[in-house]
Amino acid sequence: MRRSWWSWCSTAMPRWTSPTTTGRPPSTTPSRVTIPRCCRCAEMIISMDSSQVHSKDPRYGASPLHWAKKAEMARMLLKRGCDVNNTSSAGNTALHVSVMRNRFDCAMVLLTYGANANARGEHGNTPLHLAMARGNVEMIKALIVFGAEVDTPNDCGETPTHIASKISKAGTRKAALTLLRIIGADHHFPGAPTELGSSAAQHSFCPERSQPPPISLNNLELQDLVHISRARKPTFILSSMRDEKRIHDNLLCLDGGGVKGLVIIQLLIAIEKASGVATKDLFDWVAGTSTGGILALAILHSKSMVYMRGVYFRMKDEVFRGSRPYESGPLEEFLKREFGEHTKMTDIKKPKVMLTGTLSDRQPAELHLFRNYEAPECAREPRCSQNINLKPPTQPSEQLVWRAARSSGAAPTYFRPSGRYLDGGLLANNPTLDAMTEIHEYNQDMIRKGQGHKVKKLSIVVSLGTGKSPQVPVTCVDVFRPSNPWELAKTVFGAKELGKMVVDCCTDPDGRAVDRARAWCEMVGIQYFRLNPQLGADIMLDEVSDTVLVNALWETEVYIHEHQEQFQKLIQLLLSP
Repeated sequence: MRRSWWSWCSTAMPRWTSPTTTGRPPSTTPSRVTIPRCCRCAEMIISMDSSQVHSKDPRYGASPLHWAKKAEMARMLLKRGCDVNNTSSAGNTALHVSVMRNRFDCAMVLLTYGANANARGEHGNTPLHLAMARGNVEMIKALIVFGAEVDTPNDCGETPTHIASKISKAGTRKAALTLLRIIGADHHFPGAPTELGSSAAQHSFCPERSQPPPISLNNLELQDLVHISRARKPTFILSSMRDEKRIHDNLLCLDGGGVKGLVIIQLLIAIEKASGVATKDLFDWVAGTSTGGILALAILHSKSMVYMRGVYFRMKDEVFRGSRPYESGPLEEFLKREFGEHTKMTDIKKPKVMLTGTLSDRQPAELHLFRNYEAPECAREPRCSQNINLKPPTQPSEQLVWRAARSSGAAPTYFRPSGRYLDGGLLANNPTLDAMTEIHEYNQDMIRKGQGHKVKKLSIVVSLGTGKSPQVPVTCVDVFRPSNPWELAKTVFGAKELGKMVVDCCTDPDGRAVDRARAWCEMVGIQYFRLNPQLGADIMLDEVSDTVLVNALWETEVYIHEHQEQFQKLIQLLLSP
């Protein structure tokens, strides 16, 4: 006779105390419920009976996931099919419990597997209410960047701001209230203490919210657009997006940057939420380099950006293992899993997508674009005819999607080359100008073929970056022939700094690259938007720390709030017919 998860644990494993709903000891001591401490033991139980992942403990109605104390345990249960949003008898999810217990690593696993950051638990509290009550700043940031609403009231009418104002420690209270203030949380409620002093007590952290004007594409405010996005997508918006009679095209360009692609994802989530329309329906052309190329393909294949955010957090732990250069197998398996092992670039036609790659089998190296459409005549590898030893690249109709993504992201020292391809970031880390050139050549080719009536004018260019690193001083870039040990050390240091400077200048997606794109767009009457938040720290392409990445996403959220006018203008233009 098979034994249940809970009965097996009670006899075979050490006991844990129960996950109380309030975080305080109950008035009467309940009989304890137990769960394996060891992930291997838990996996053994589930391997004997897979249905155990869906079991509930008899006293609290909690699933095994509610009891998971470590990230490893939570990850194993989720991979085995445990419902991430399952509720206990009190209505709490596993995320509620992790927040109450200050288990940040466990909470991050739940969030990246799709836990609802706005789930209402006991007394109507969301996980953000509970994080505020505990003053856990790190947890607060993580919940907000994963979509937690900052103004949701619980059953008592208290918002997270309300609860933050009651934190006993002044320093923690001020930090929590500051976090909410800088992303625009409503600080208007009766009797709220202020951190601004008596002279500022009459003023709130945020300006009064005015009544929204009538819904019109001419006077939409950002908060109105967000409101629209949370309801059903209005038919007039969807029809305008899919109207084949539109006379202009929109271009989206996505920079390279490894795991910092999360910044791009967060920006796209904000655009989708404000517009109420999927990225795929907002743009006619999408260009991407490296991680931006992966996201361009995700857009092409109608993958949700919220889903991709979780995928990136999970993917980094699979791919960035060991030392550089990393094994290519995990990355390739990830790409096959997401895009299919046999999917061709031309299998999906809209929007038109191009990924940058560097052909490294020739000197000088050459930029190559992986396309889901036939290349214009003038861009079909004219140099190949000059040398019989230069083999032409695979045609789009024969190019595998996962291999194109792998080739675009073959960053030197991080991954081995993908055949003859290296990372597109070596020549076009910001693909905007190359994408605009491609579109111009494509349109000219259409005109030469007598299909000028199908050509649409490029109207909007949106360029998204993976975050700007802070500038730091460099003490020496001098390289010379040393004559003593001290000069040798100085020469080595100078050579290292000079080499880094050269690489950074060649792959810099900002600076003059942005200036040139903006100037070109202004000259030909194209609306140009460059969105790229300033980061507080230099983040490596292979960063795996959840805390570091959550901070980068937090800085992105602050950037979005501080640039509301720019986002508002962009959304209005994208939604115009």
